[in-house]
Amino acid sequence: MPNMTIGDYLLQRLAELGVRHLFGVPGDFVLRFMTRVPEHGLELVNCCDEQGAGFAADAYARITGLGVVCVTYGVGGLKIANSTAQAFAERSPVVIISGAPGIGERAQHPLIHHRIRDFDTQRKVFEQLTVASAVLDDPETALPEIDRVLEAALRYKRPVYLELPRDRLAVKARHHHRAGSQPARSDAESLAAALDETIARVRQATQPVVVLGEEVHRFQLQETAVRLLREAGLPAAATILGKSVIDEDEPNYLGVYQGGIGREDVARFVESSDCVLLLGVMMTDVNLGIYTASLDRQKCIHAVAEKLSVGLHVYEDVLFEDFING
Repeated sequence: MPNMTIGDYLLQRLAELGVRHLFGVPGDFVLRFMTRVPEHGLELVNCCDEQGAGFAADAYARITGLGVVCVTYGVGGLKIANSTAQAFAERSPVVIISGAPGIGERAQHPLIHHRIRDFDTQRKVFEQLTVASAVLDDPETALPEIDRVLEAALRYKRPVYLELPRDRLAVKARHHHRAGSQPARSDAESLAAALDETIARVRQATQPVVVLGEEVHRFQLQETAVRLLREAGLPAAATILGKSVIDEDEPNYLGVYQGGIGREDVARFVESSDCVLLLGVMMTDVNLGIYTASLDRQKCIHAVAEKLSVGLHVYEDVLFEDFING
């Protein structure tokens, strides 16, 4: 996109991805970026503090598919470390946009306010809390870097970090760039083999059961999952973290499965099954009843965003949404 500035391209891409609101708190390093938000049909929701803005963006992401929090450097950015860590742990695609001191004003390492140790200290912190990050300081690479980071948020359903120095906001890209790229795809052979083995196991089972988890929410696959249950006539439970993924009035709904600390009848049914489909279930201590769950790996089919195993067979390069839709 010729003549597109870095700041405008970022806001345009967010709008194209369905974002309608940004949450944040104004600060001098991000003020000029915030003034451009309405120009792209987006609304800036001014929050009482940064941590509240971070949690609001997390909630927005869980409902709509992508959330954005916009903060200033240092005092604003570090305050949302907690909400970003939560989004990473619970797979919520939140885009953190932080303003930063301009590249030109960093010469000879002056004592600019909100600087901690080095100018890249905040970026290093967020590298540990996100699935992808970038500093948009180079007009040669800024636009493709924006796409790379946003695509990572959507694919992995985890937070990402973009840092925009304030003197790069209105800088124009130096090369033509086409927005987006080819979406990630499953390996066709691996997907077909995984589906064939899964279908064979379900058909051979005398008491198959589905356990739905929070990743069904994150990938917005609730309707697909419910349709699958209805068409196949399979009984289903939900994890405690994925409790609302299925309407409790569904005829085949068993209740919440949480190992030994959940309902005894649900645990008995799930753990006596000869084929357990764990769809979008994060195998955390909470979901597993503080590790009181008794599940035989050889009888389980476990599909999540970054892994697919059918019994003891592991299938590489199979996307969670492709497996569910298959």
